[in-house]
Amino acid sequence: MEMPKPDGAIIARRLEIAEALREIVPGEGVIVDEVALRPYESDGLTAYRTLPLIVVLPEDTQQVSRVLRYCHENGVKVVPRGAGTSLSGGALPLADGIILGLGRFKKILEIDYDNRCAVVQPGVTNLGITDAVRADGFYYAPDPSSQIACSIGGNVAENSGGVHCLKYGLTTNNLLGLEFVTIDGEILRIGGKHLDSGGYDMLGLMTGSEGLLGVVTEVTVRLLRAPETARALLVGFPSNEAAGECVAGVIGAGIIPGGMEMMDRPAIAAAEAFVEAGYPLDVEALLIVELDGPESEVAYLIGEVERVARNKGAVSIRISNSEAERQNFWAGRKAAFPAIGRISPDYYCMDGTIPRNQLPRVLTRMAELSDQFGLRVANVFHAGDGNLHPLILYDANEPGELESAEEFGSEILRLCVEVGGVLTGEHGVGVEKRDLMGTMFTEGDLNQQQRVKCVFDPDSLLNPGKVFPQLHRCAELGRVHISRGQVRFPDIPRF
Repeated sequence: MEMPKPDGAIIARRLEIAEALREIVPGEGVIVDEVALRPYESDGLTAYRTLPLIVVLPEDTQQVSRVLRYCHENGVKVVPRGAGTSLSGGALPLADGIILGLGRFKKILEIDYDNRCAVVQPGVTNLGITDAVRADGFYYAPDPSSQIACSIGGNVAENSGGVHCLKYGLTTNNLLGLEFVTIDGEILRIGGKHLDSGGYDMLGLMTGSEGLLGVVTEVTVRLLRAPETARALLVGFPSNEAAGECVAGVIGAGIIPGGMEMMDRPAIAAAEAFVEAGYPLDVEALLIVELDGPESEVAYLIGEVERVARNKGAVSIRISNSEAERQNFWAGRKAAFPAIGRISPDYYCMDGTIPRNQLPRVLTRMAELSDQFGLRVANVFHAGDGNLHPLILYDANEPGELESAEEFGSEILRLCVEVGGVLTGEHGVGVEKRDLMGTMFTEGDLNQQQRVKCVFDPDSLLNPGKVFPQLHRCAELGRVHISRGQVRFPDIPRF
């Protein structure tokens, strides 16, 4: 759909703001040309697009501070953006707001092996941290599938996880310190190189705050020693339910794998066609279980996992016997999302989390929903911690299919909450899940969360329109609100 042309008042406003921002960020750091703005019109949730008013690309923390101070003083809305890989619409722009891009913040500032940490700028990619320390036998544990592209600042904003989060935790478990800038330009530091800080857990508050509280400009992450040995099992099952029961059985036996991922038949077929990882095509579900640690411990645990798998009905088991083979097992799982993109014009990637013992029930219900909505679904899971990533296949060119995919996704998320889970595991709420927040939180819960935002951003200039299904004035919180609309994301233009 063609975007409406801005009127004279908007053009004048754009020129006024751009002139002020160029005083702060000279050169090519302020973008106003429509063609140059196009790369910023969406994020990973590509069903929605709009052009931002302006994009500004500061080079250092002082420039970020001055930009935010100007926006605070002049009532300009700000959407912080990292690599733009968000899958919940967290970095979707606003037609009357600026994008504050952190793409120039790409330096690794310090590697401190004595304190097992690295200090990096938010634009450094997730994989870039591990690449910088790999030769010395270290790595950064969280590893989202998009780790080659996603930025560490975005990982902080969404509290990202990855295939190894079962044993080593999410972003929040691997952070030591942050530098961030508030909307009024104040530069704050929380945490540091030490393992824990006294007082309130400000680090926990900022992690997963989705750009609503401040703009992160520096991150101190925990580094881990690479394990002595890592081996993986590729286990095929005749049903999704059997695979889900195996996951519960492994955890119930007291085994915590480095990673435990699950794929169903459509995901297996797509990944194998794309990567040729040697996945079996005659199974309904596939588990990848990785064990790491001392060689003798890994050998023992492989035997235990194999025993549990056979007891749960496994029909095929392969065990990696080399590092290359282990990496090949993971290659298909890491490429599952782009692989699905080869078999469907569009897909909608969901993110919810459930108790592990509810996996068989949820998988059965998702199959019923697939029939109900007439849309295929391919499933990839961080099975060990119950983080689901159903991929709903649709064609945006077919009338009504996008809307059906959205409703299908909403039903999956409602199901997650119904069985005792939560709306998101690592993608965040953004706009995708904001109108479902009421299924998980009471109005009092949401009001209290917004009071926290009001402390940091009383005028709601930082990433407005995200996370909260109802809009409140901070001064009148709890009494005056705008009810949610009946149209899904009515403020976000569709293409």
